[in-house]
Amino acid sequence: MKSYAVVFSVIALIISFSCKSTTSSADALYNAQWELEYITGPRMAFDGIYPNAKPYLVFNKENGKVSGSNSCNGYISDFTVDGNTISFGEPGPATLKFCEGGGEALFLKTMKKIDGFSIDVDGKLNLMMGDLPMMRFKNVEKNM
Repeated sequence: MKSYAVVFSVIALIISFSCKSTTSSADALYNAQWELEYITGPRMAFDGIYPNAKPYLVFNKENGKVSGSNSCNGYISDFTVDGNTISFGEPGPATLKFCEGGGEALFLKTMKKIDGFSIDVDGKLNLMMGDLPMMRFKNVEKNM
């Protein structure tokens, strides 16, 4: 009888840990500043694409806007979340600084392809196109 309890306990632990591998909760998007640490596509070093500053995003649940930086200029757009799906509107007005590295155009082009998201076990935000992670962000202290 005691061995059944041990086996049951081990199975329960495995199930509970496996269920925590990702979360679909949109609540994890809010009250955080998400800094880009990976973007798919280019065959050059991440620091070469973003030599001066990394893009970041801040999601505002109340007004349905995401704001931040695309590495050089400000970024603001509408967004909609439904379960694990997310869509972004066209970016709004931004500053017009000259940007080095081509990262700004890559960021904007990739954002248009995003249709889903996940938060992984390490707390990283993955913006997805289908099942493919296109961008990965880490949660950094909010500067607001």
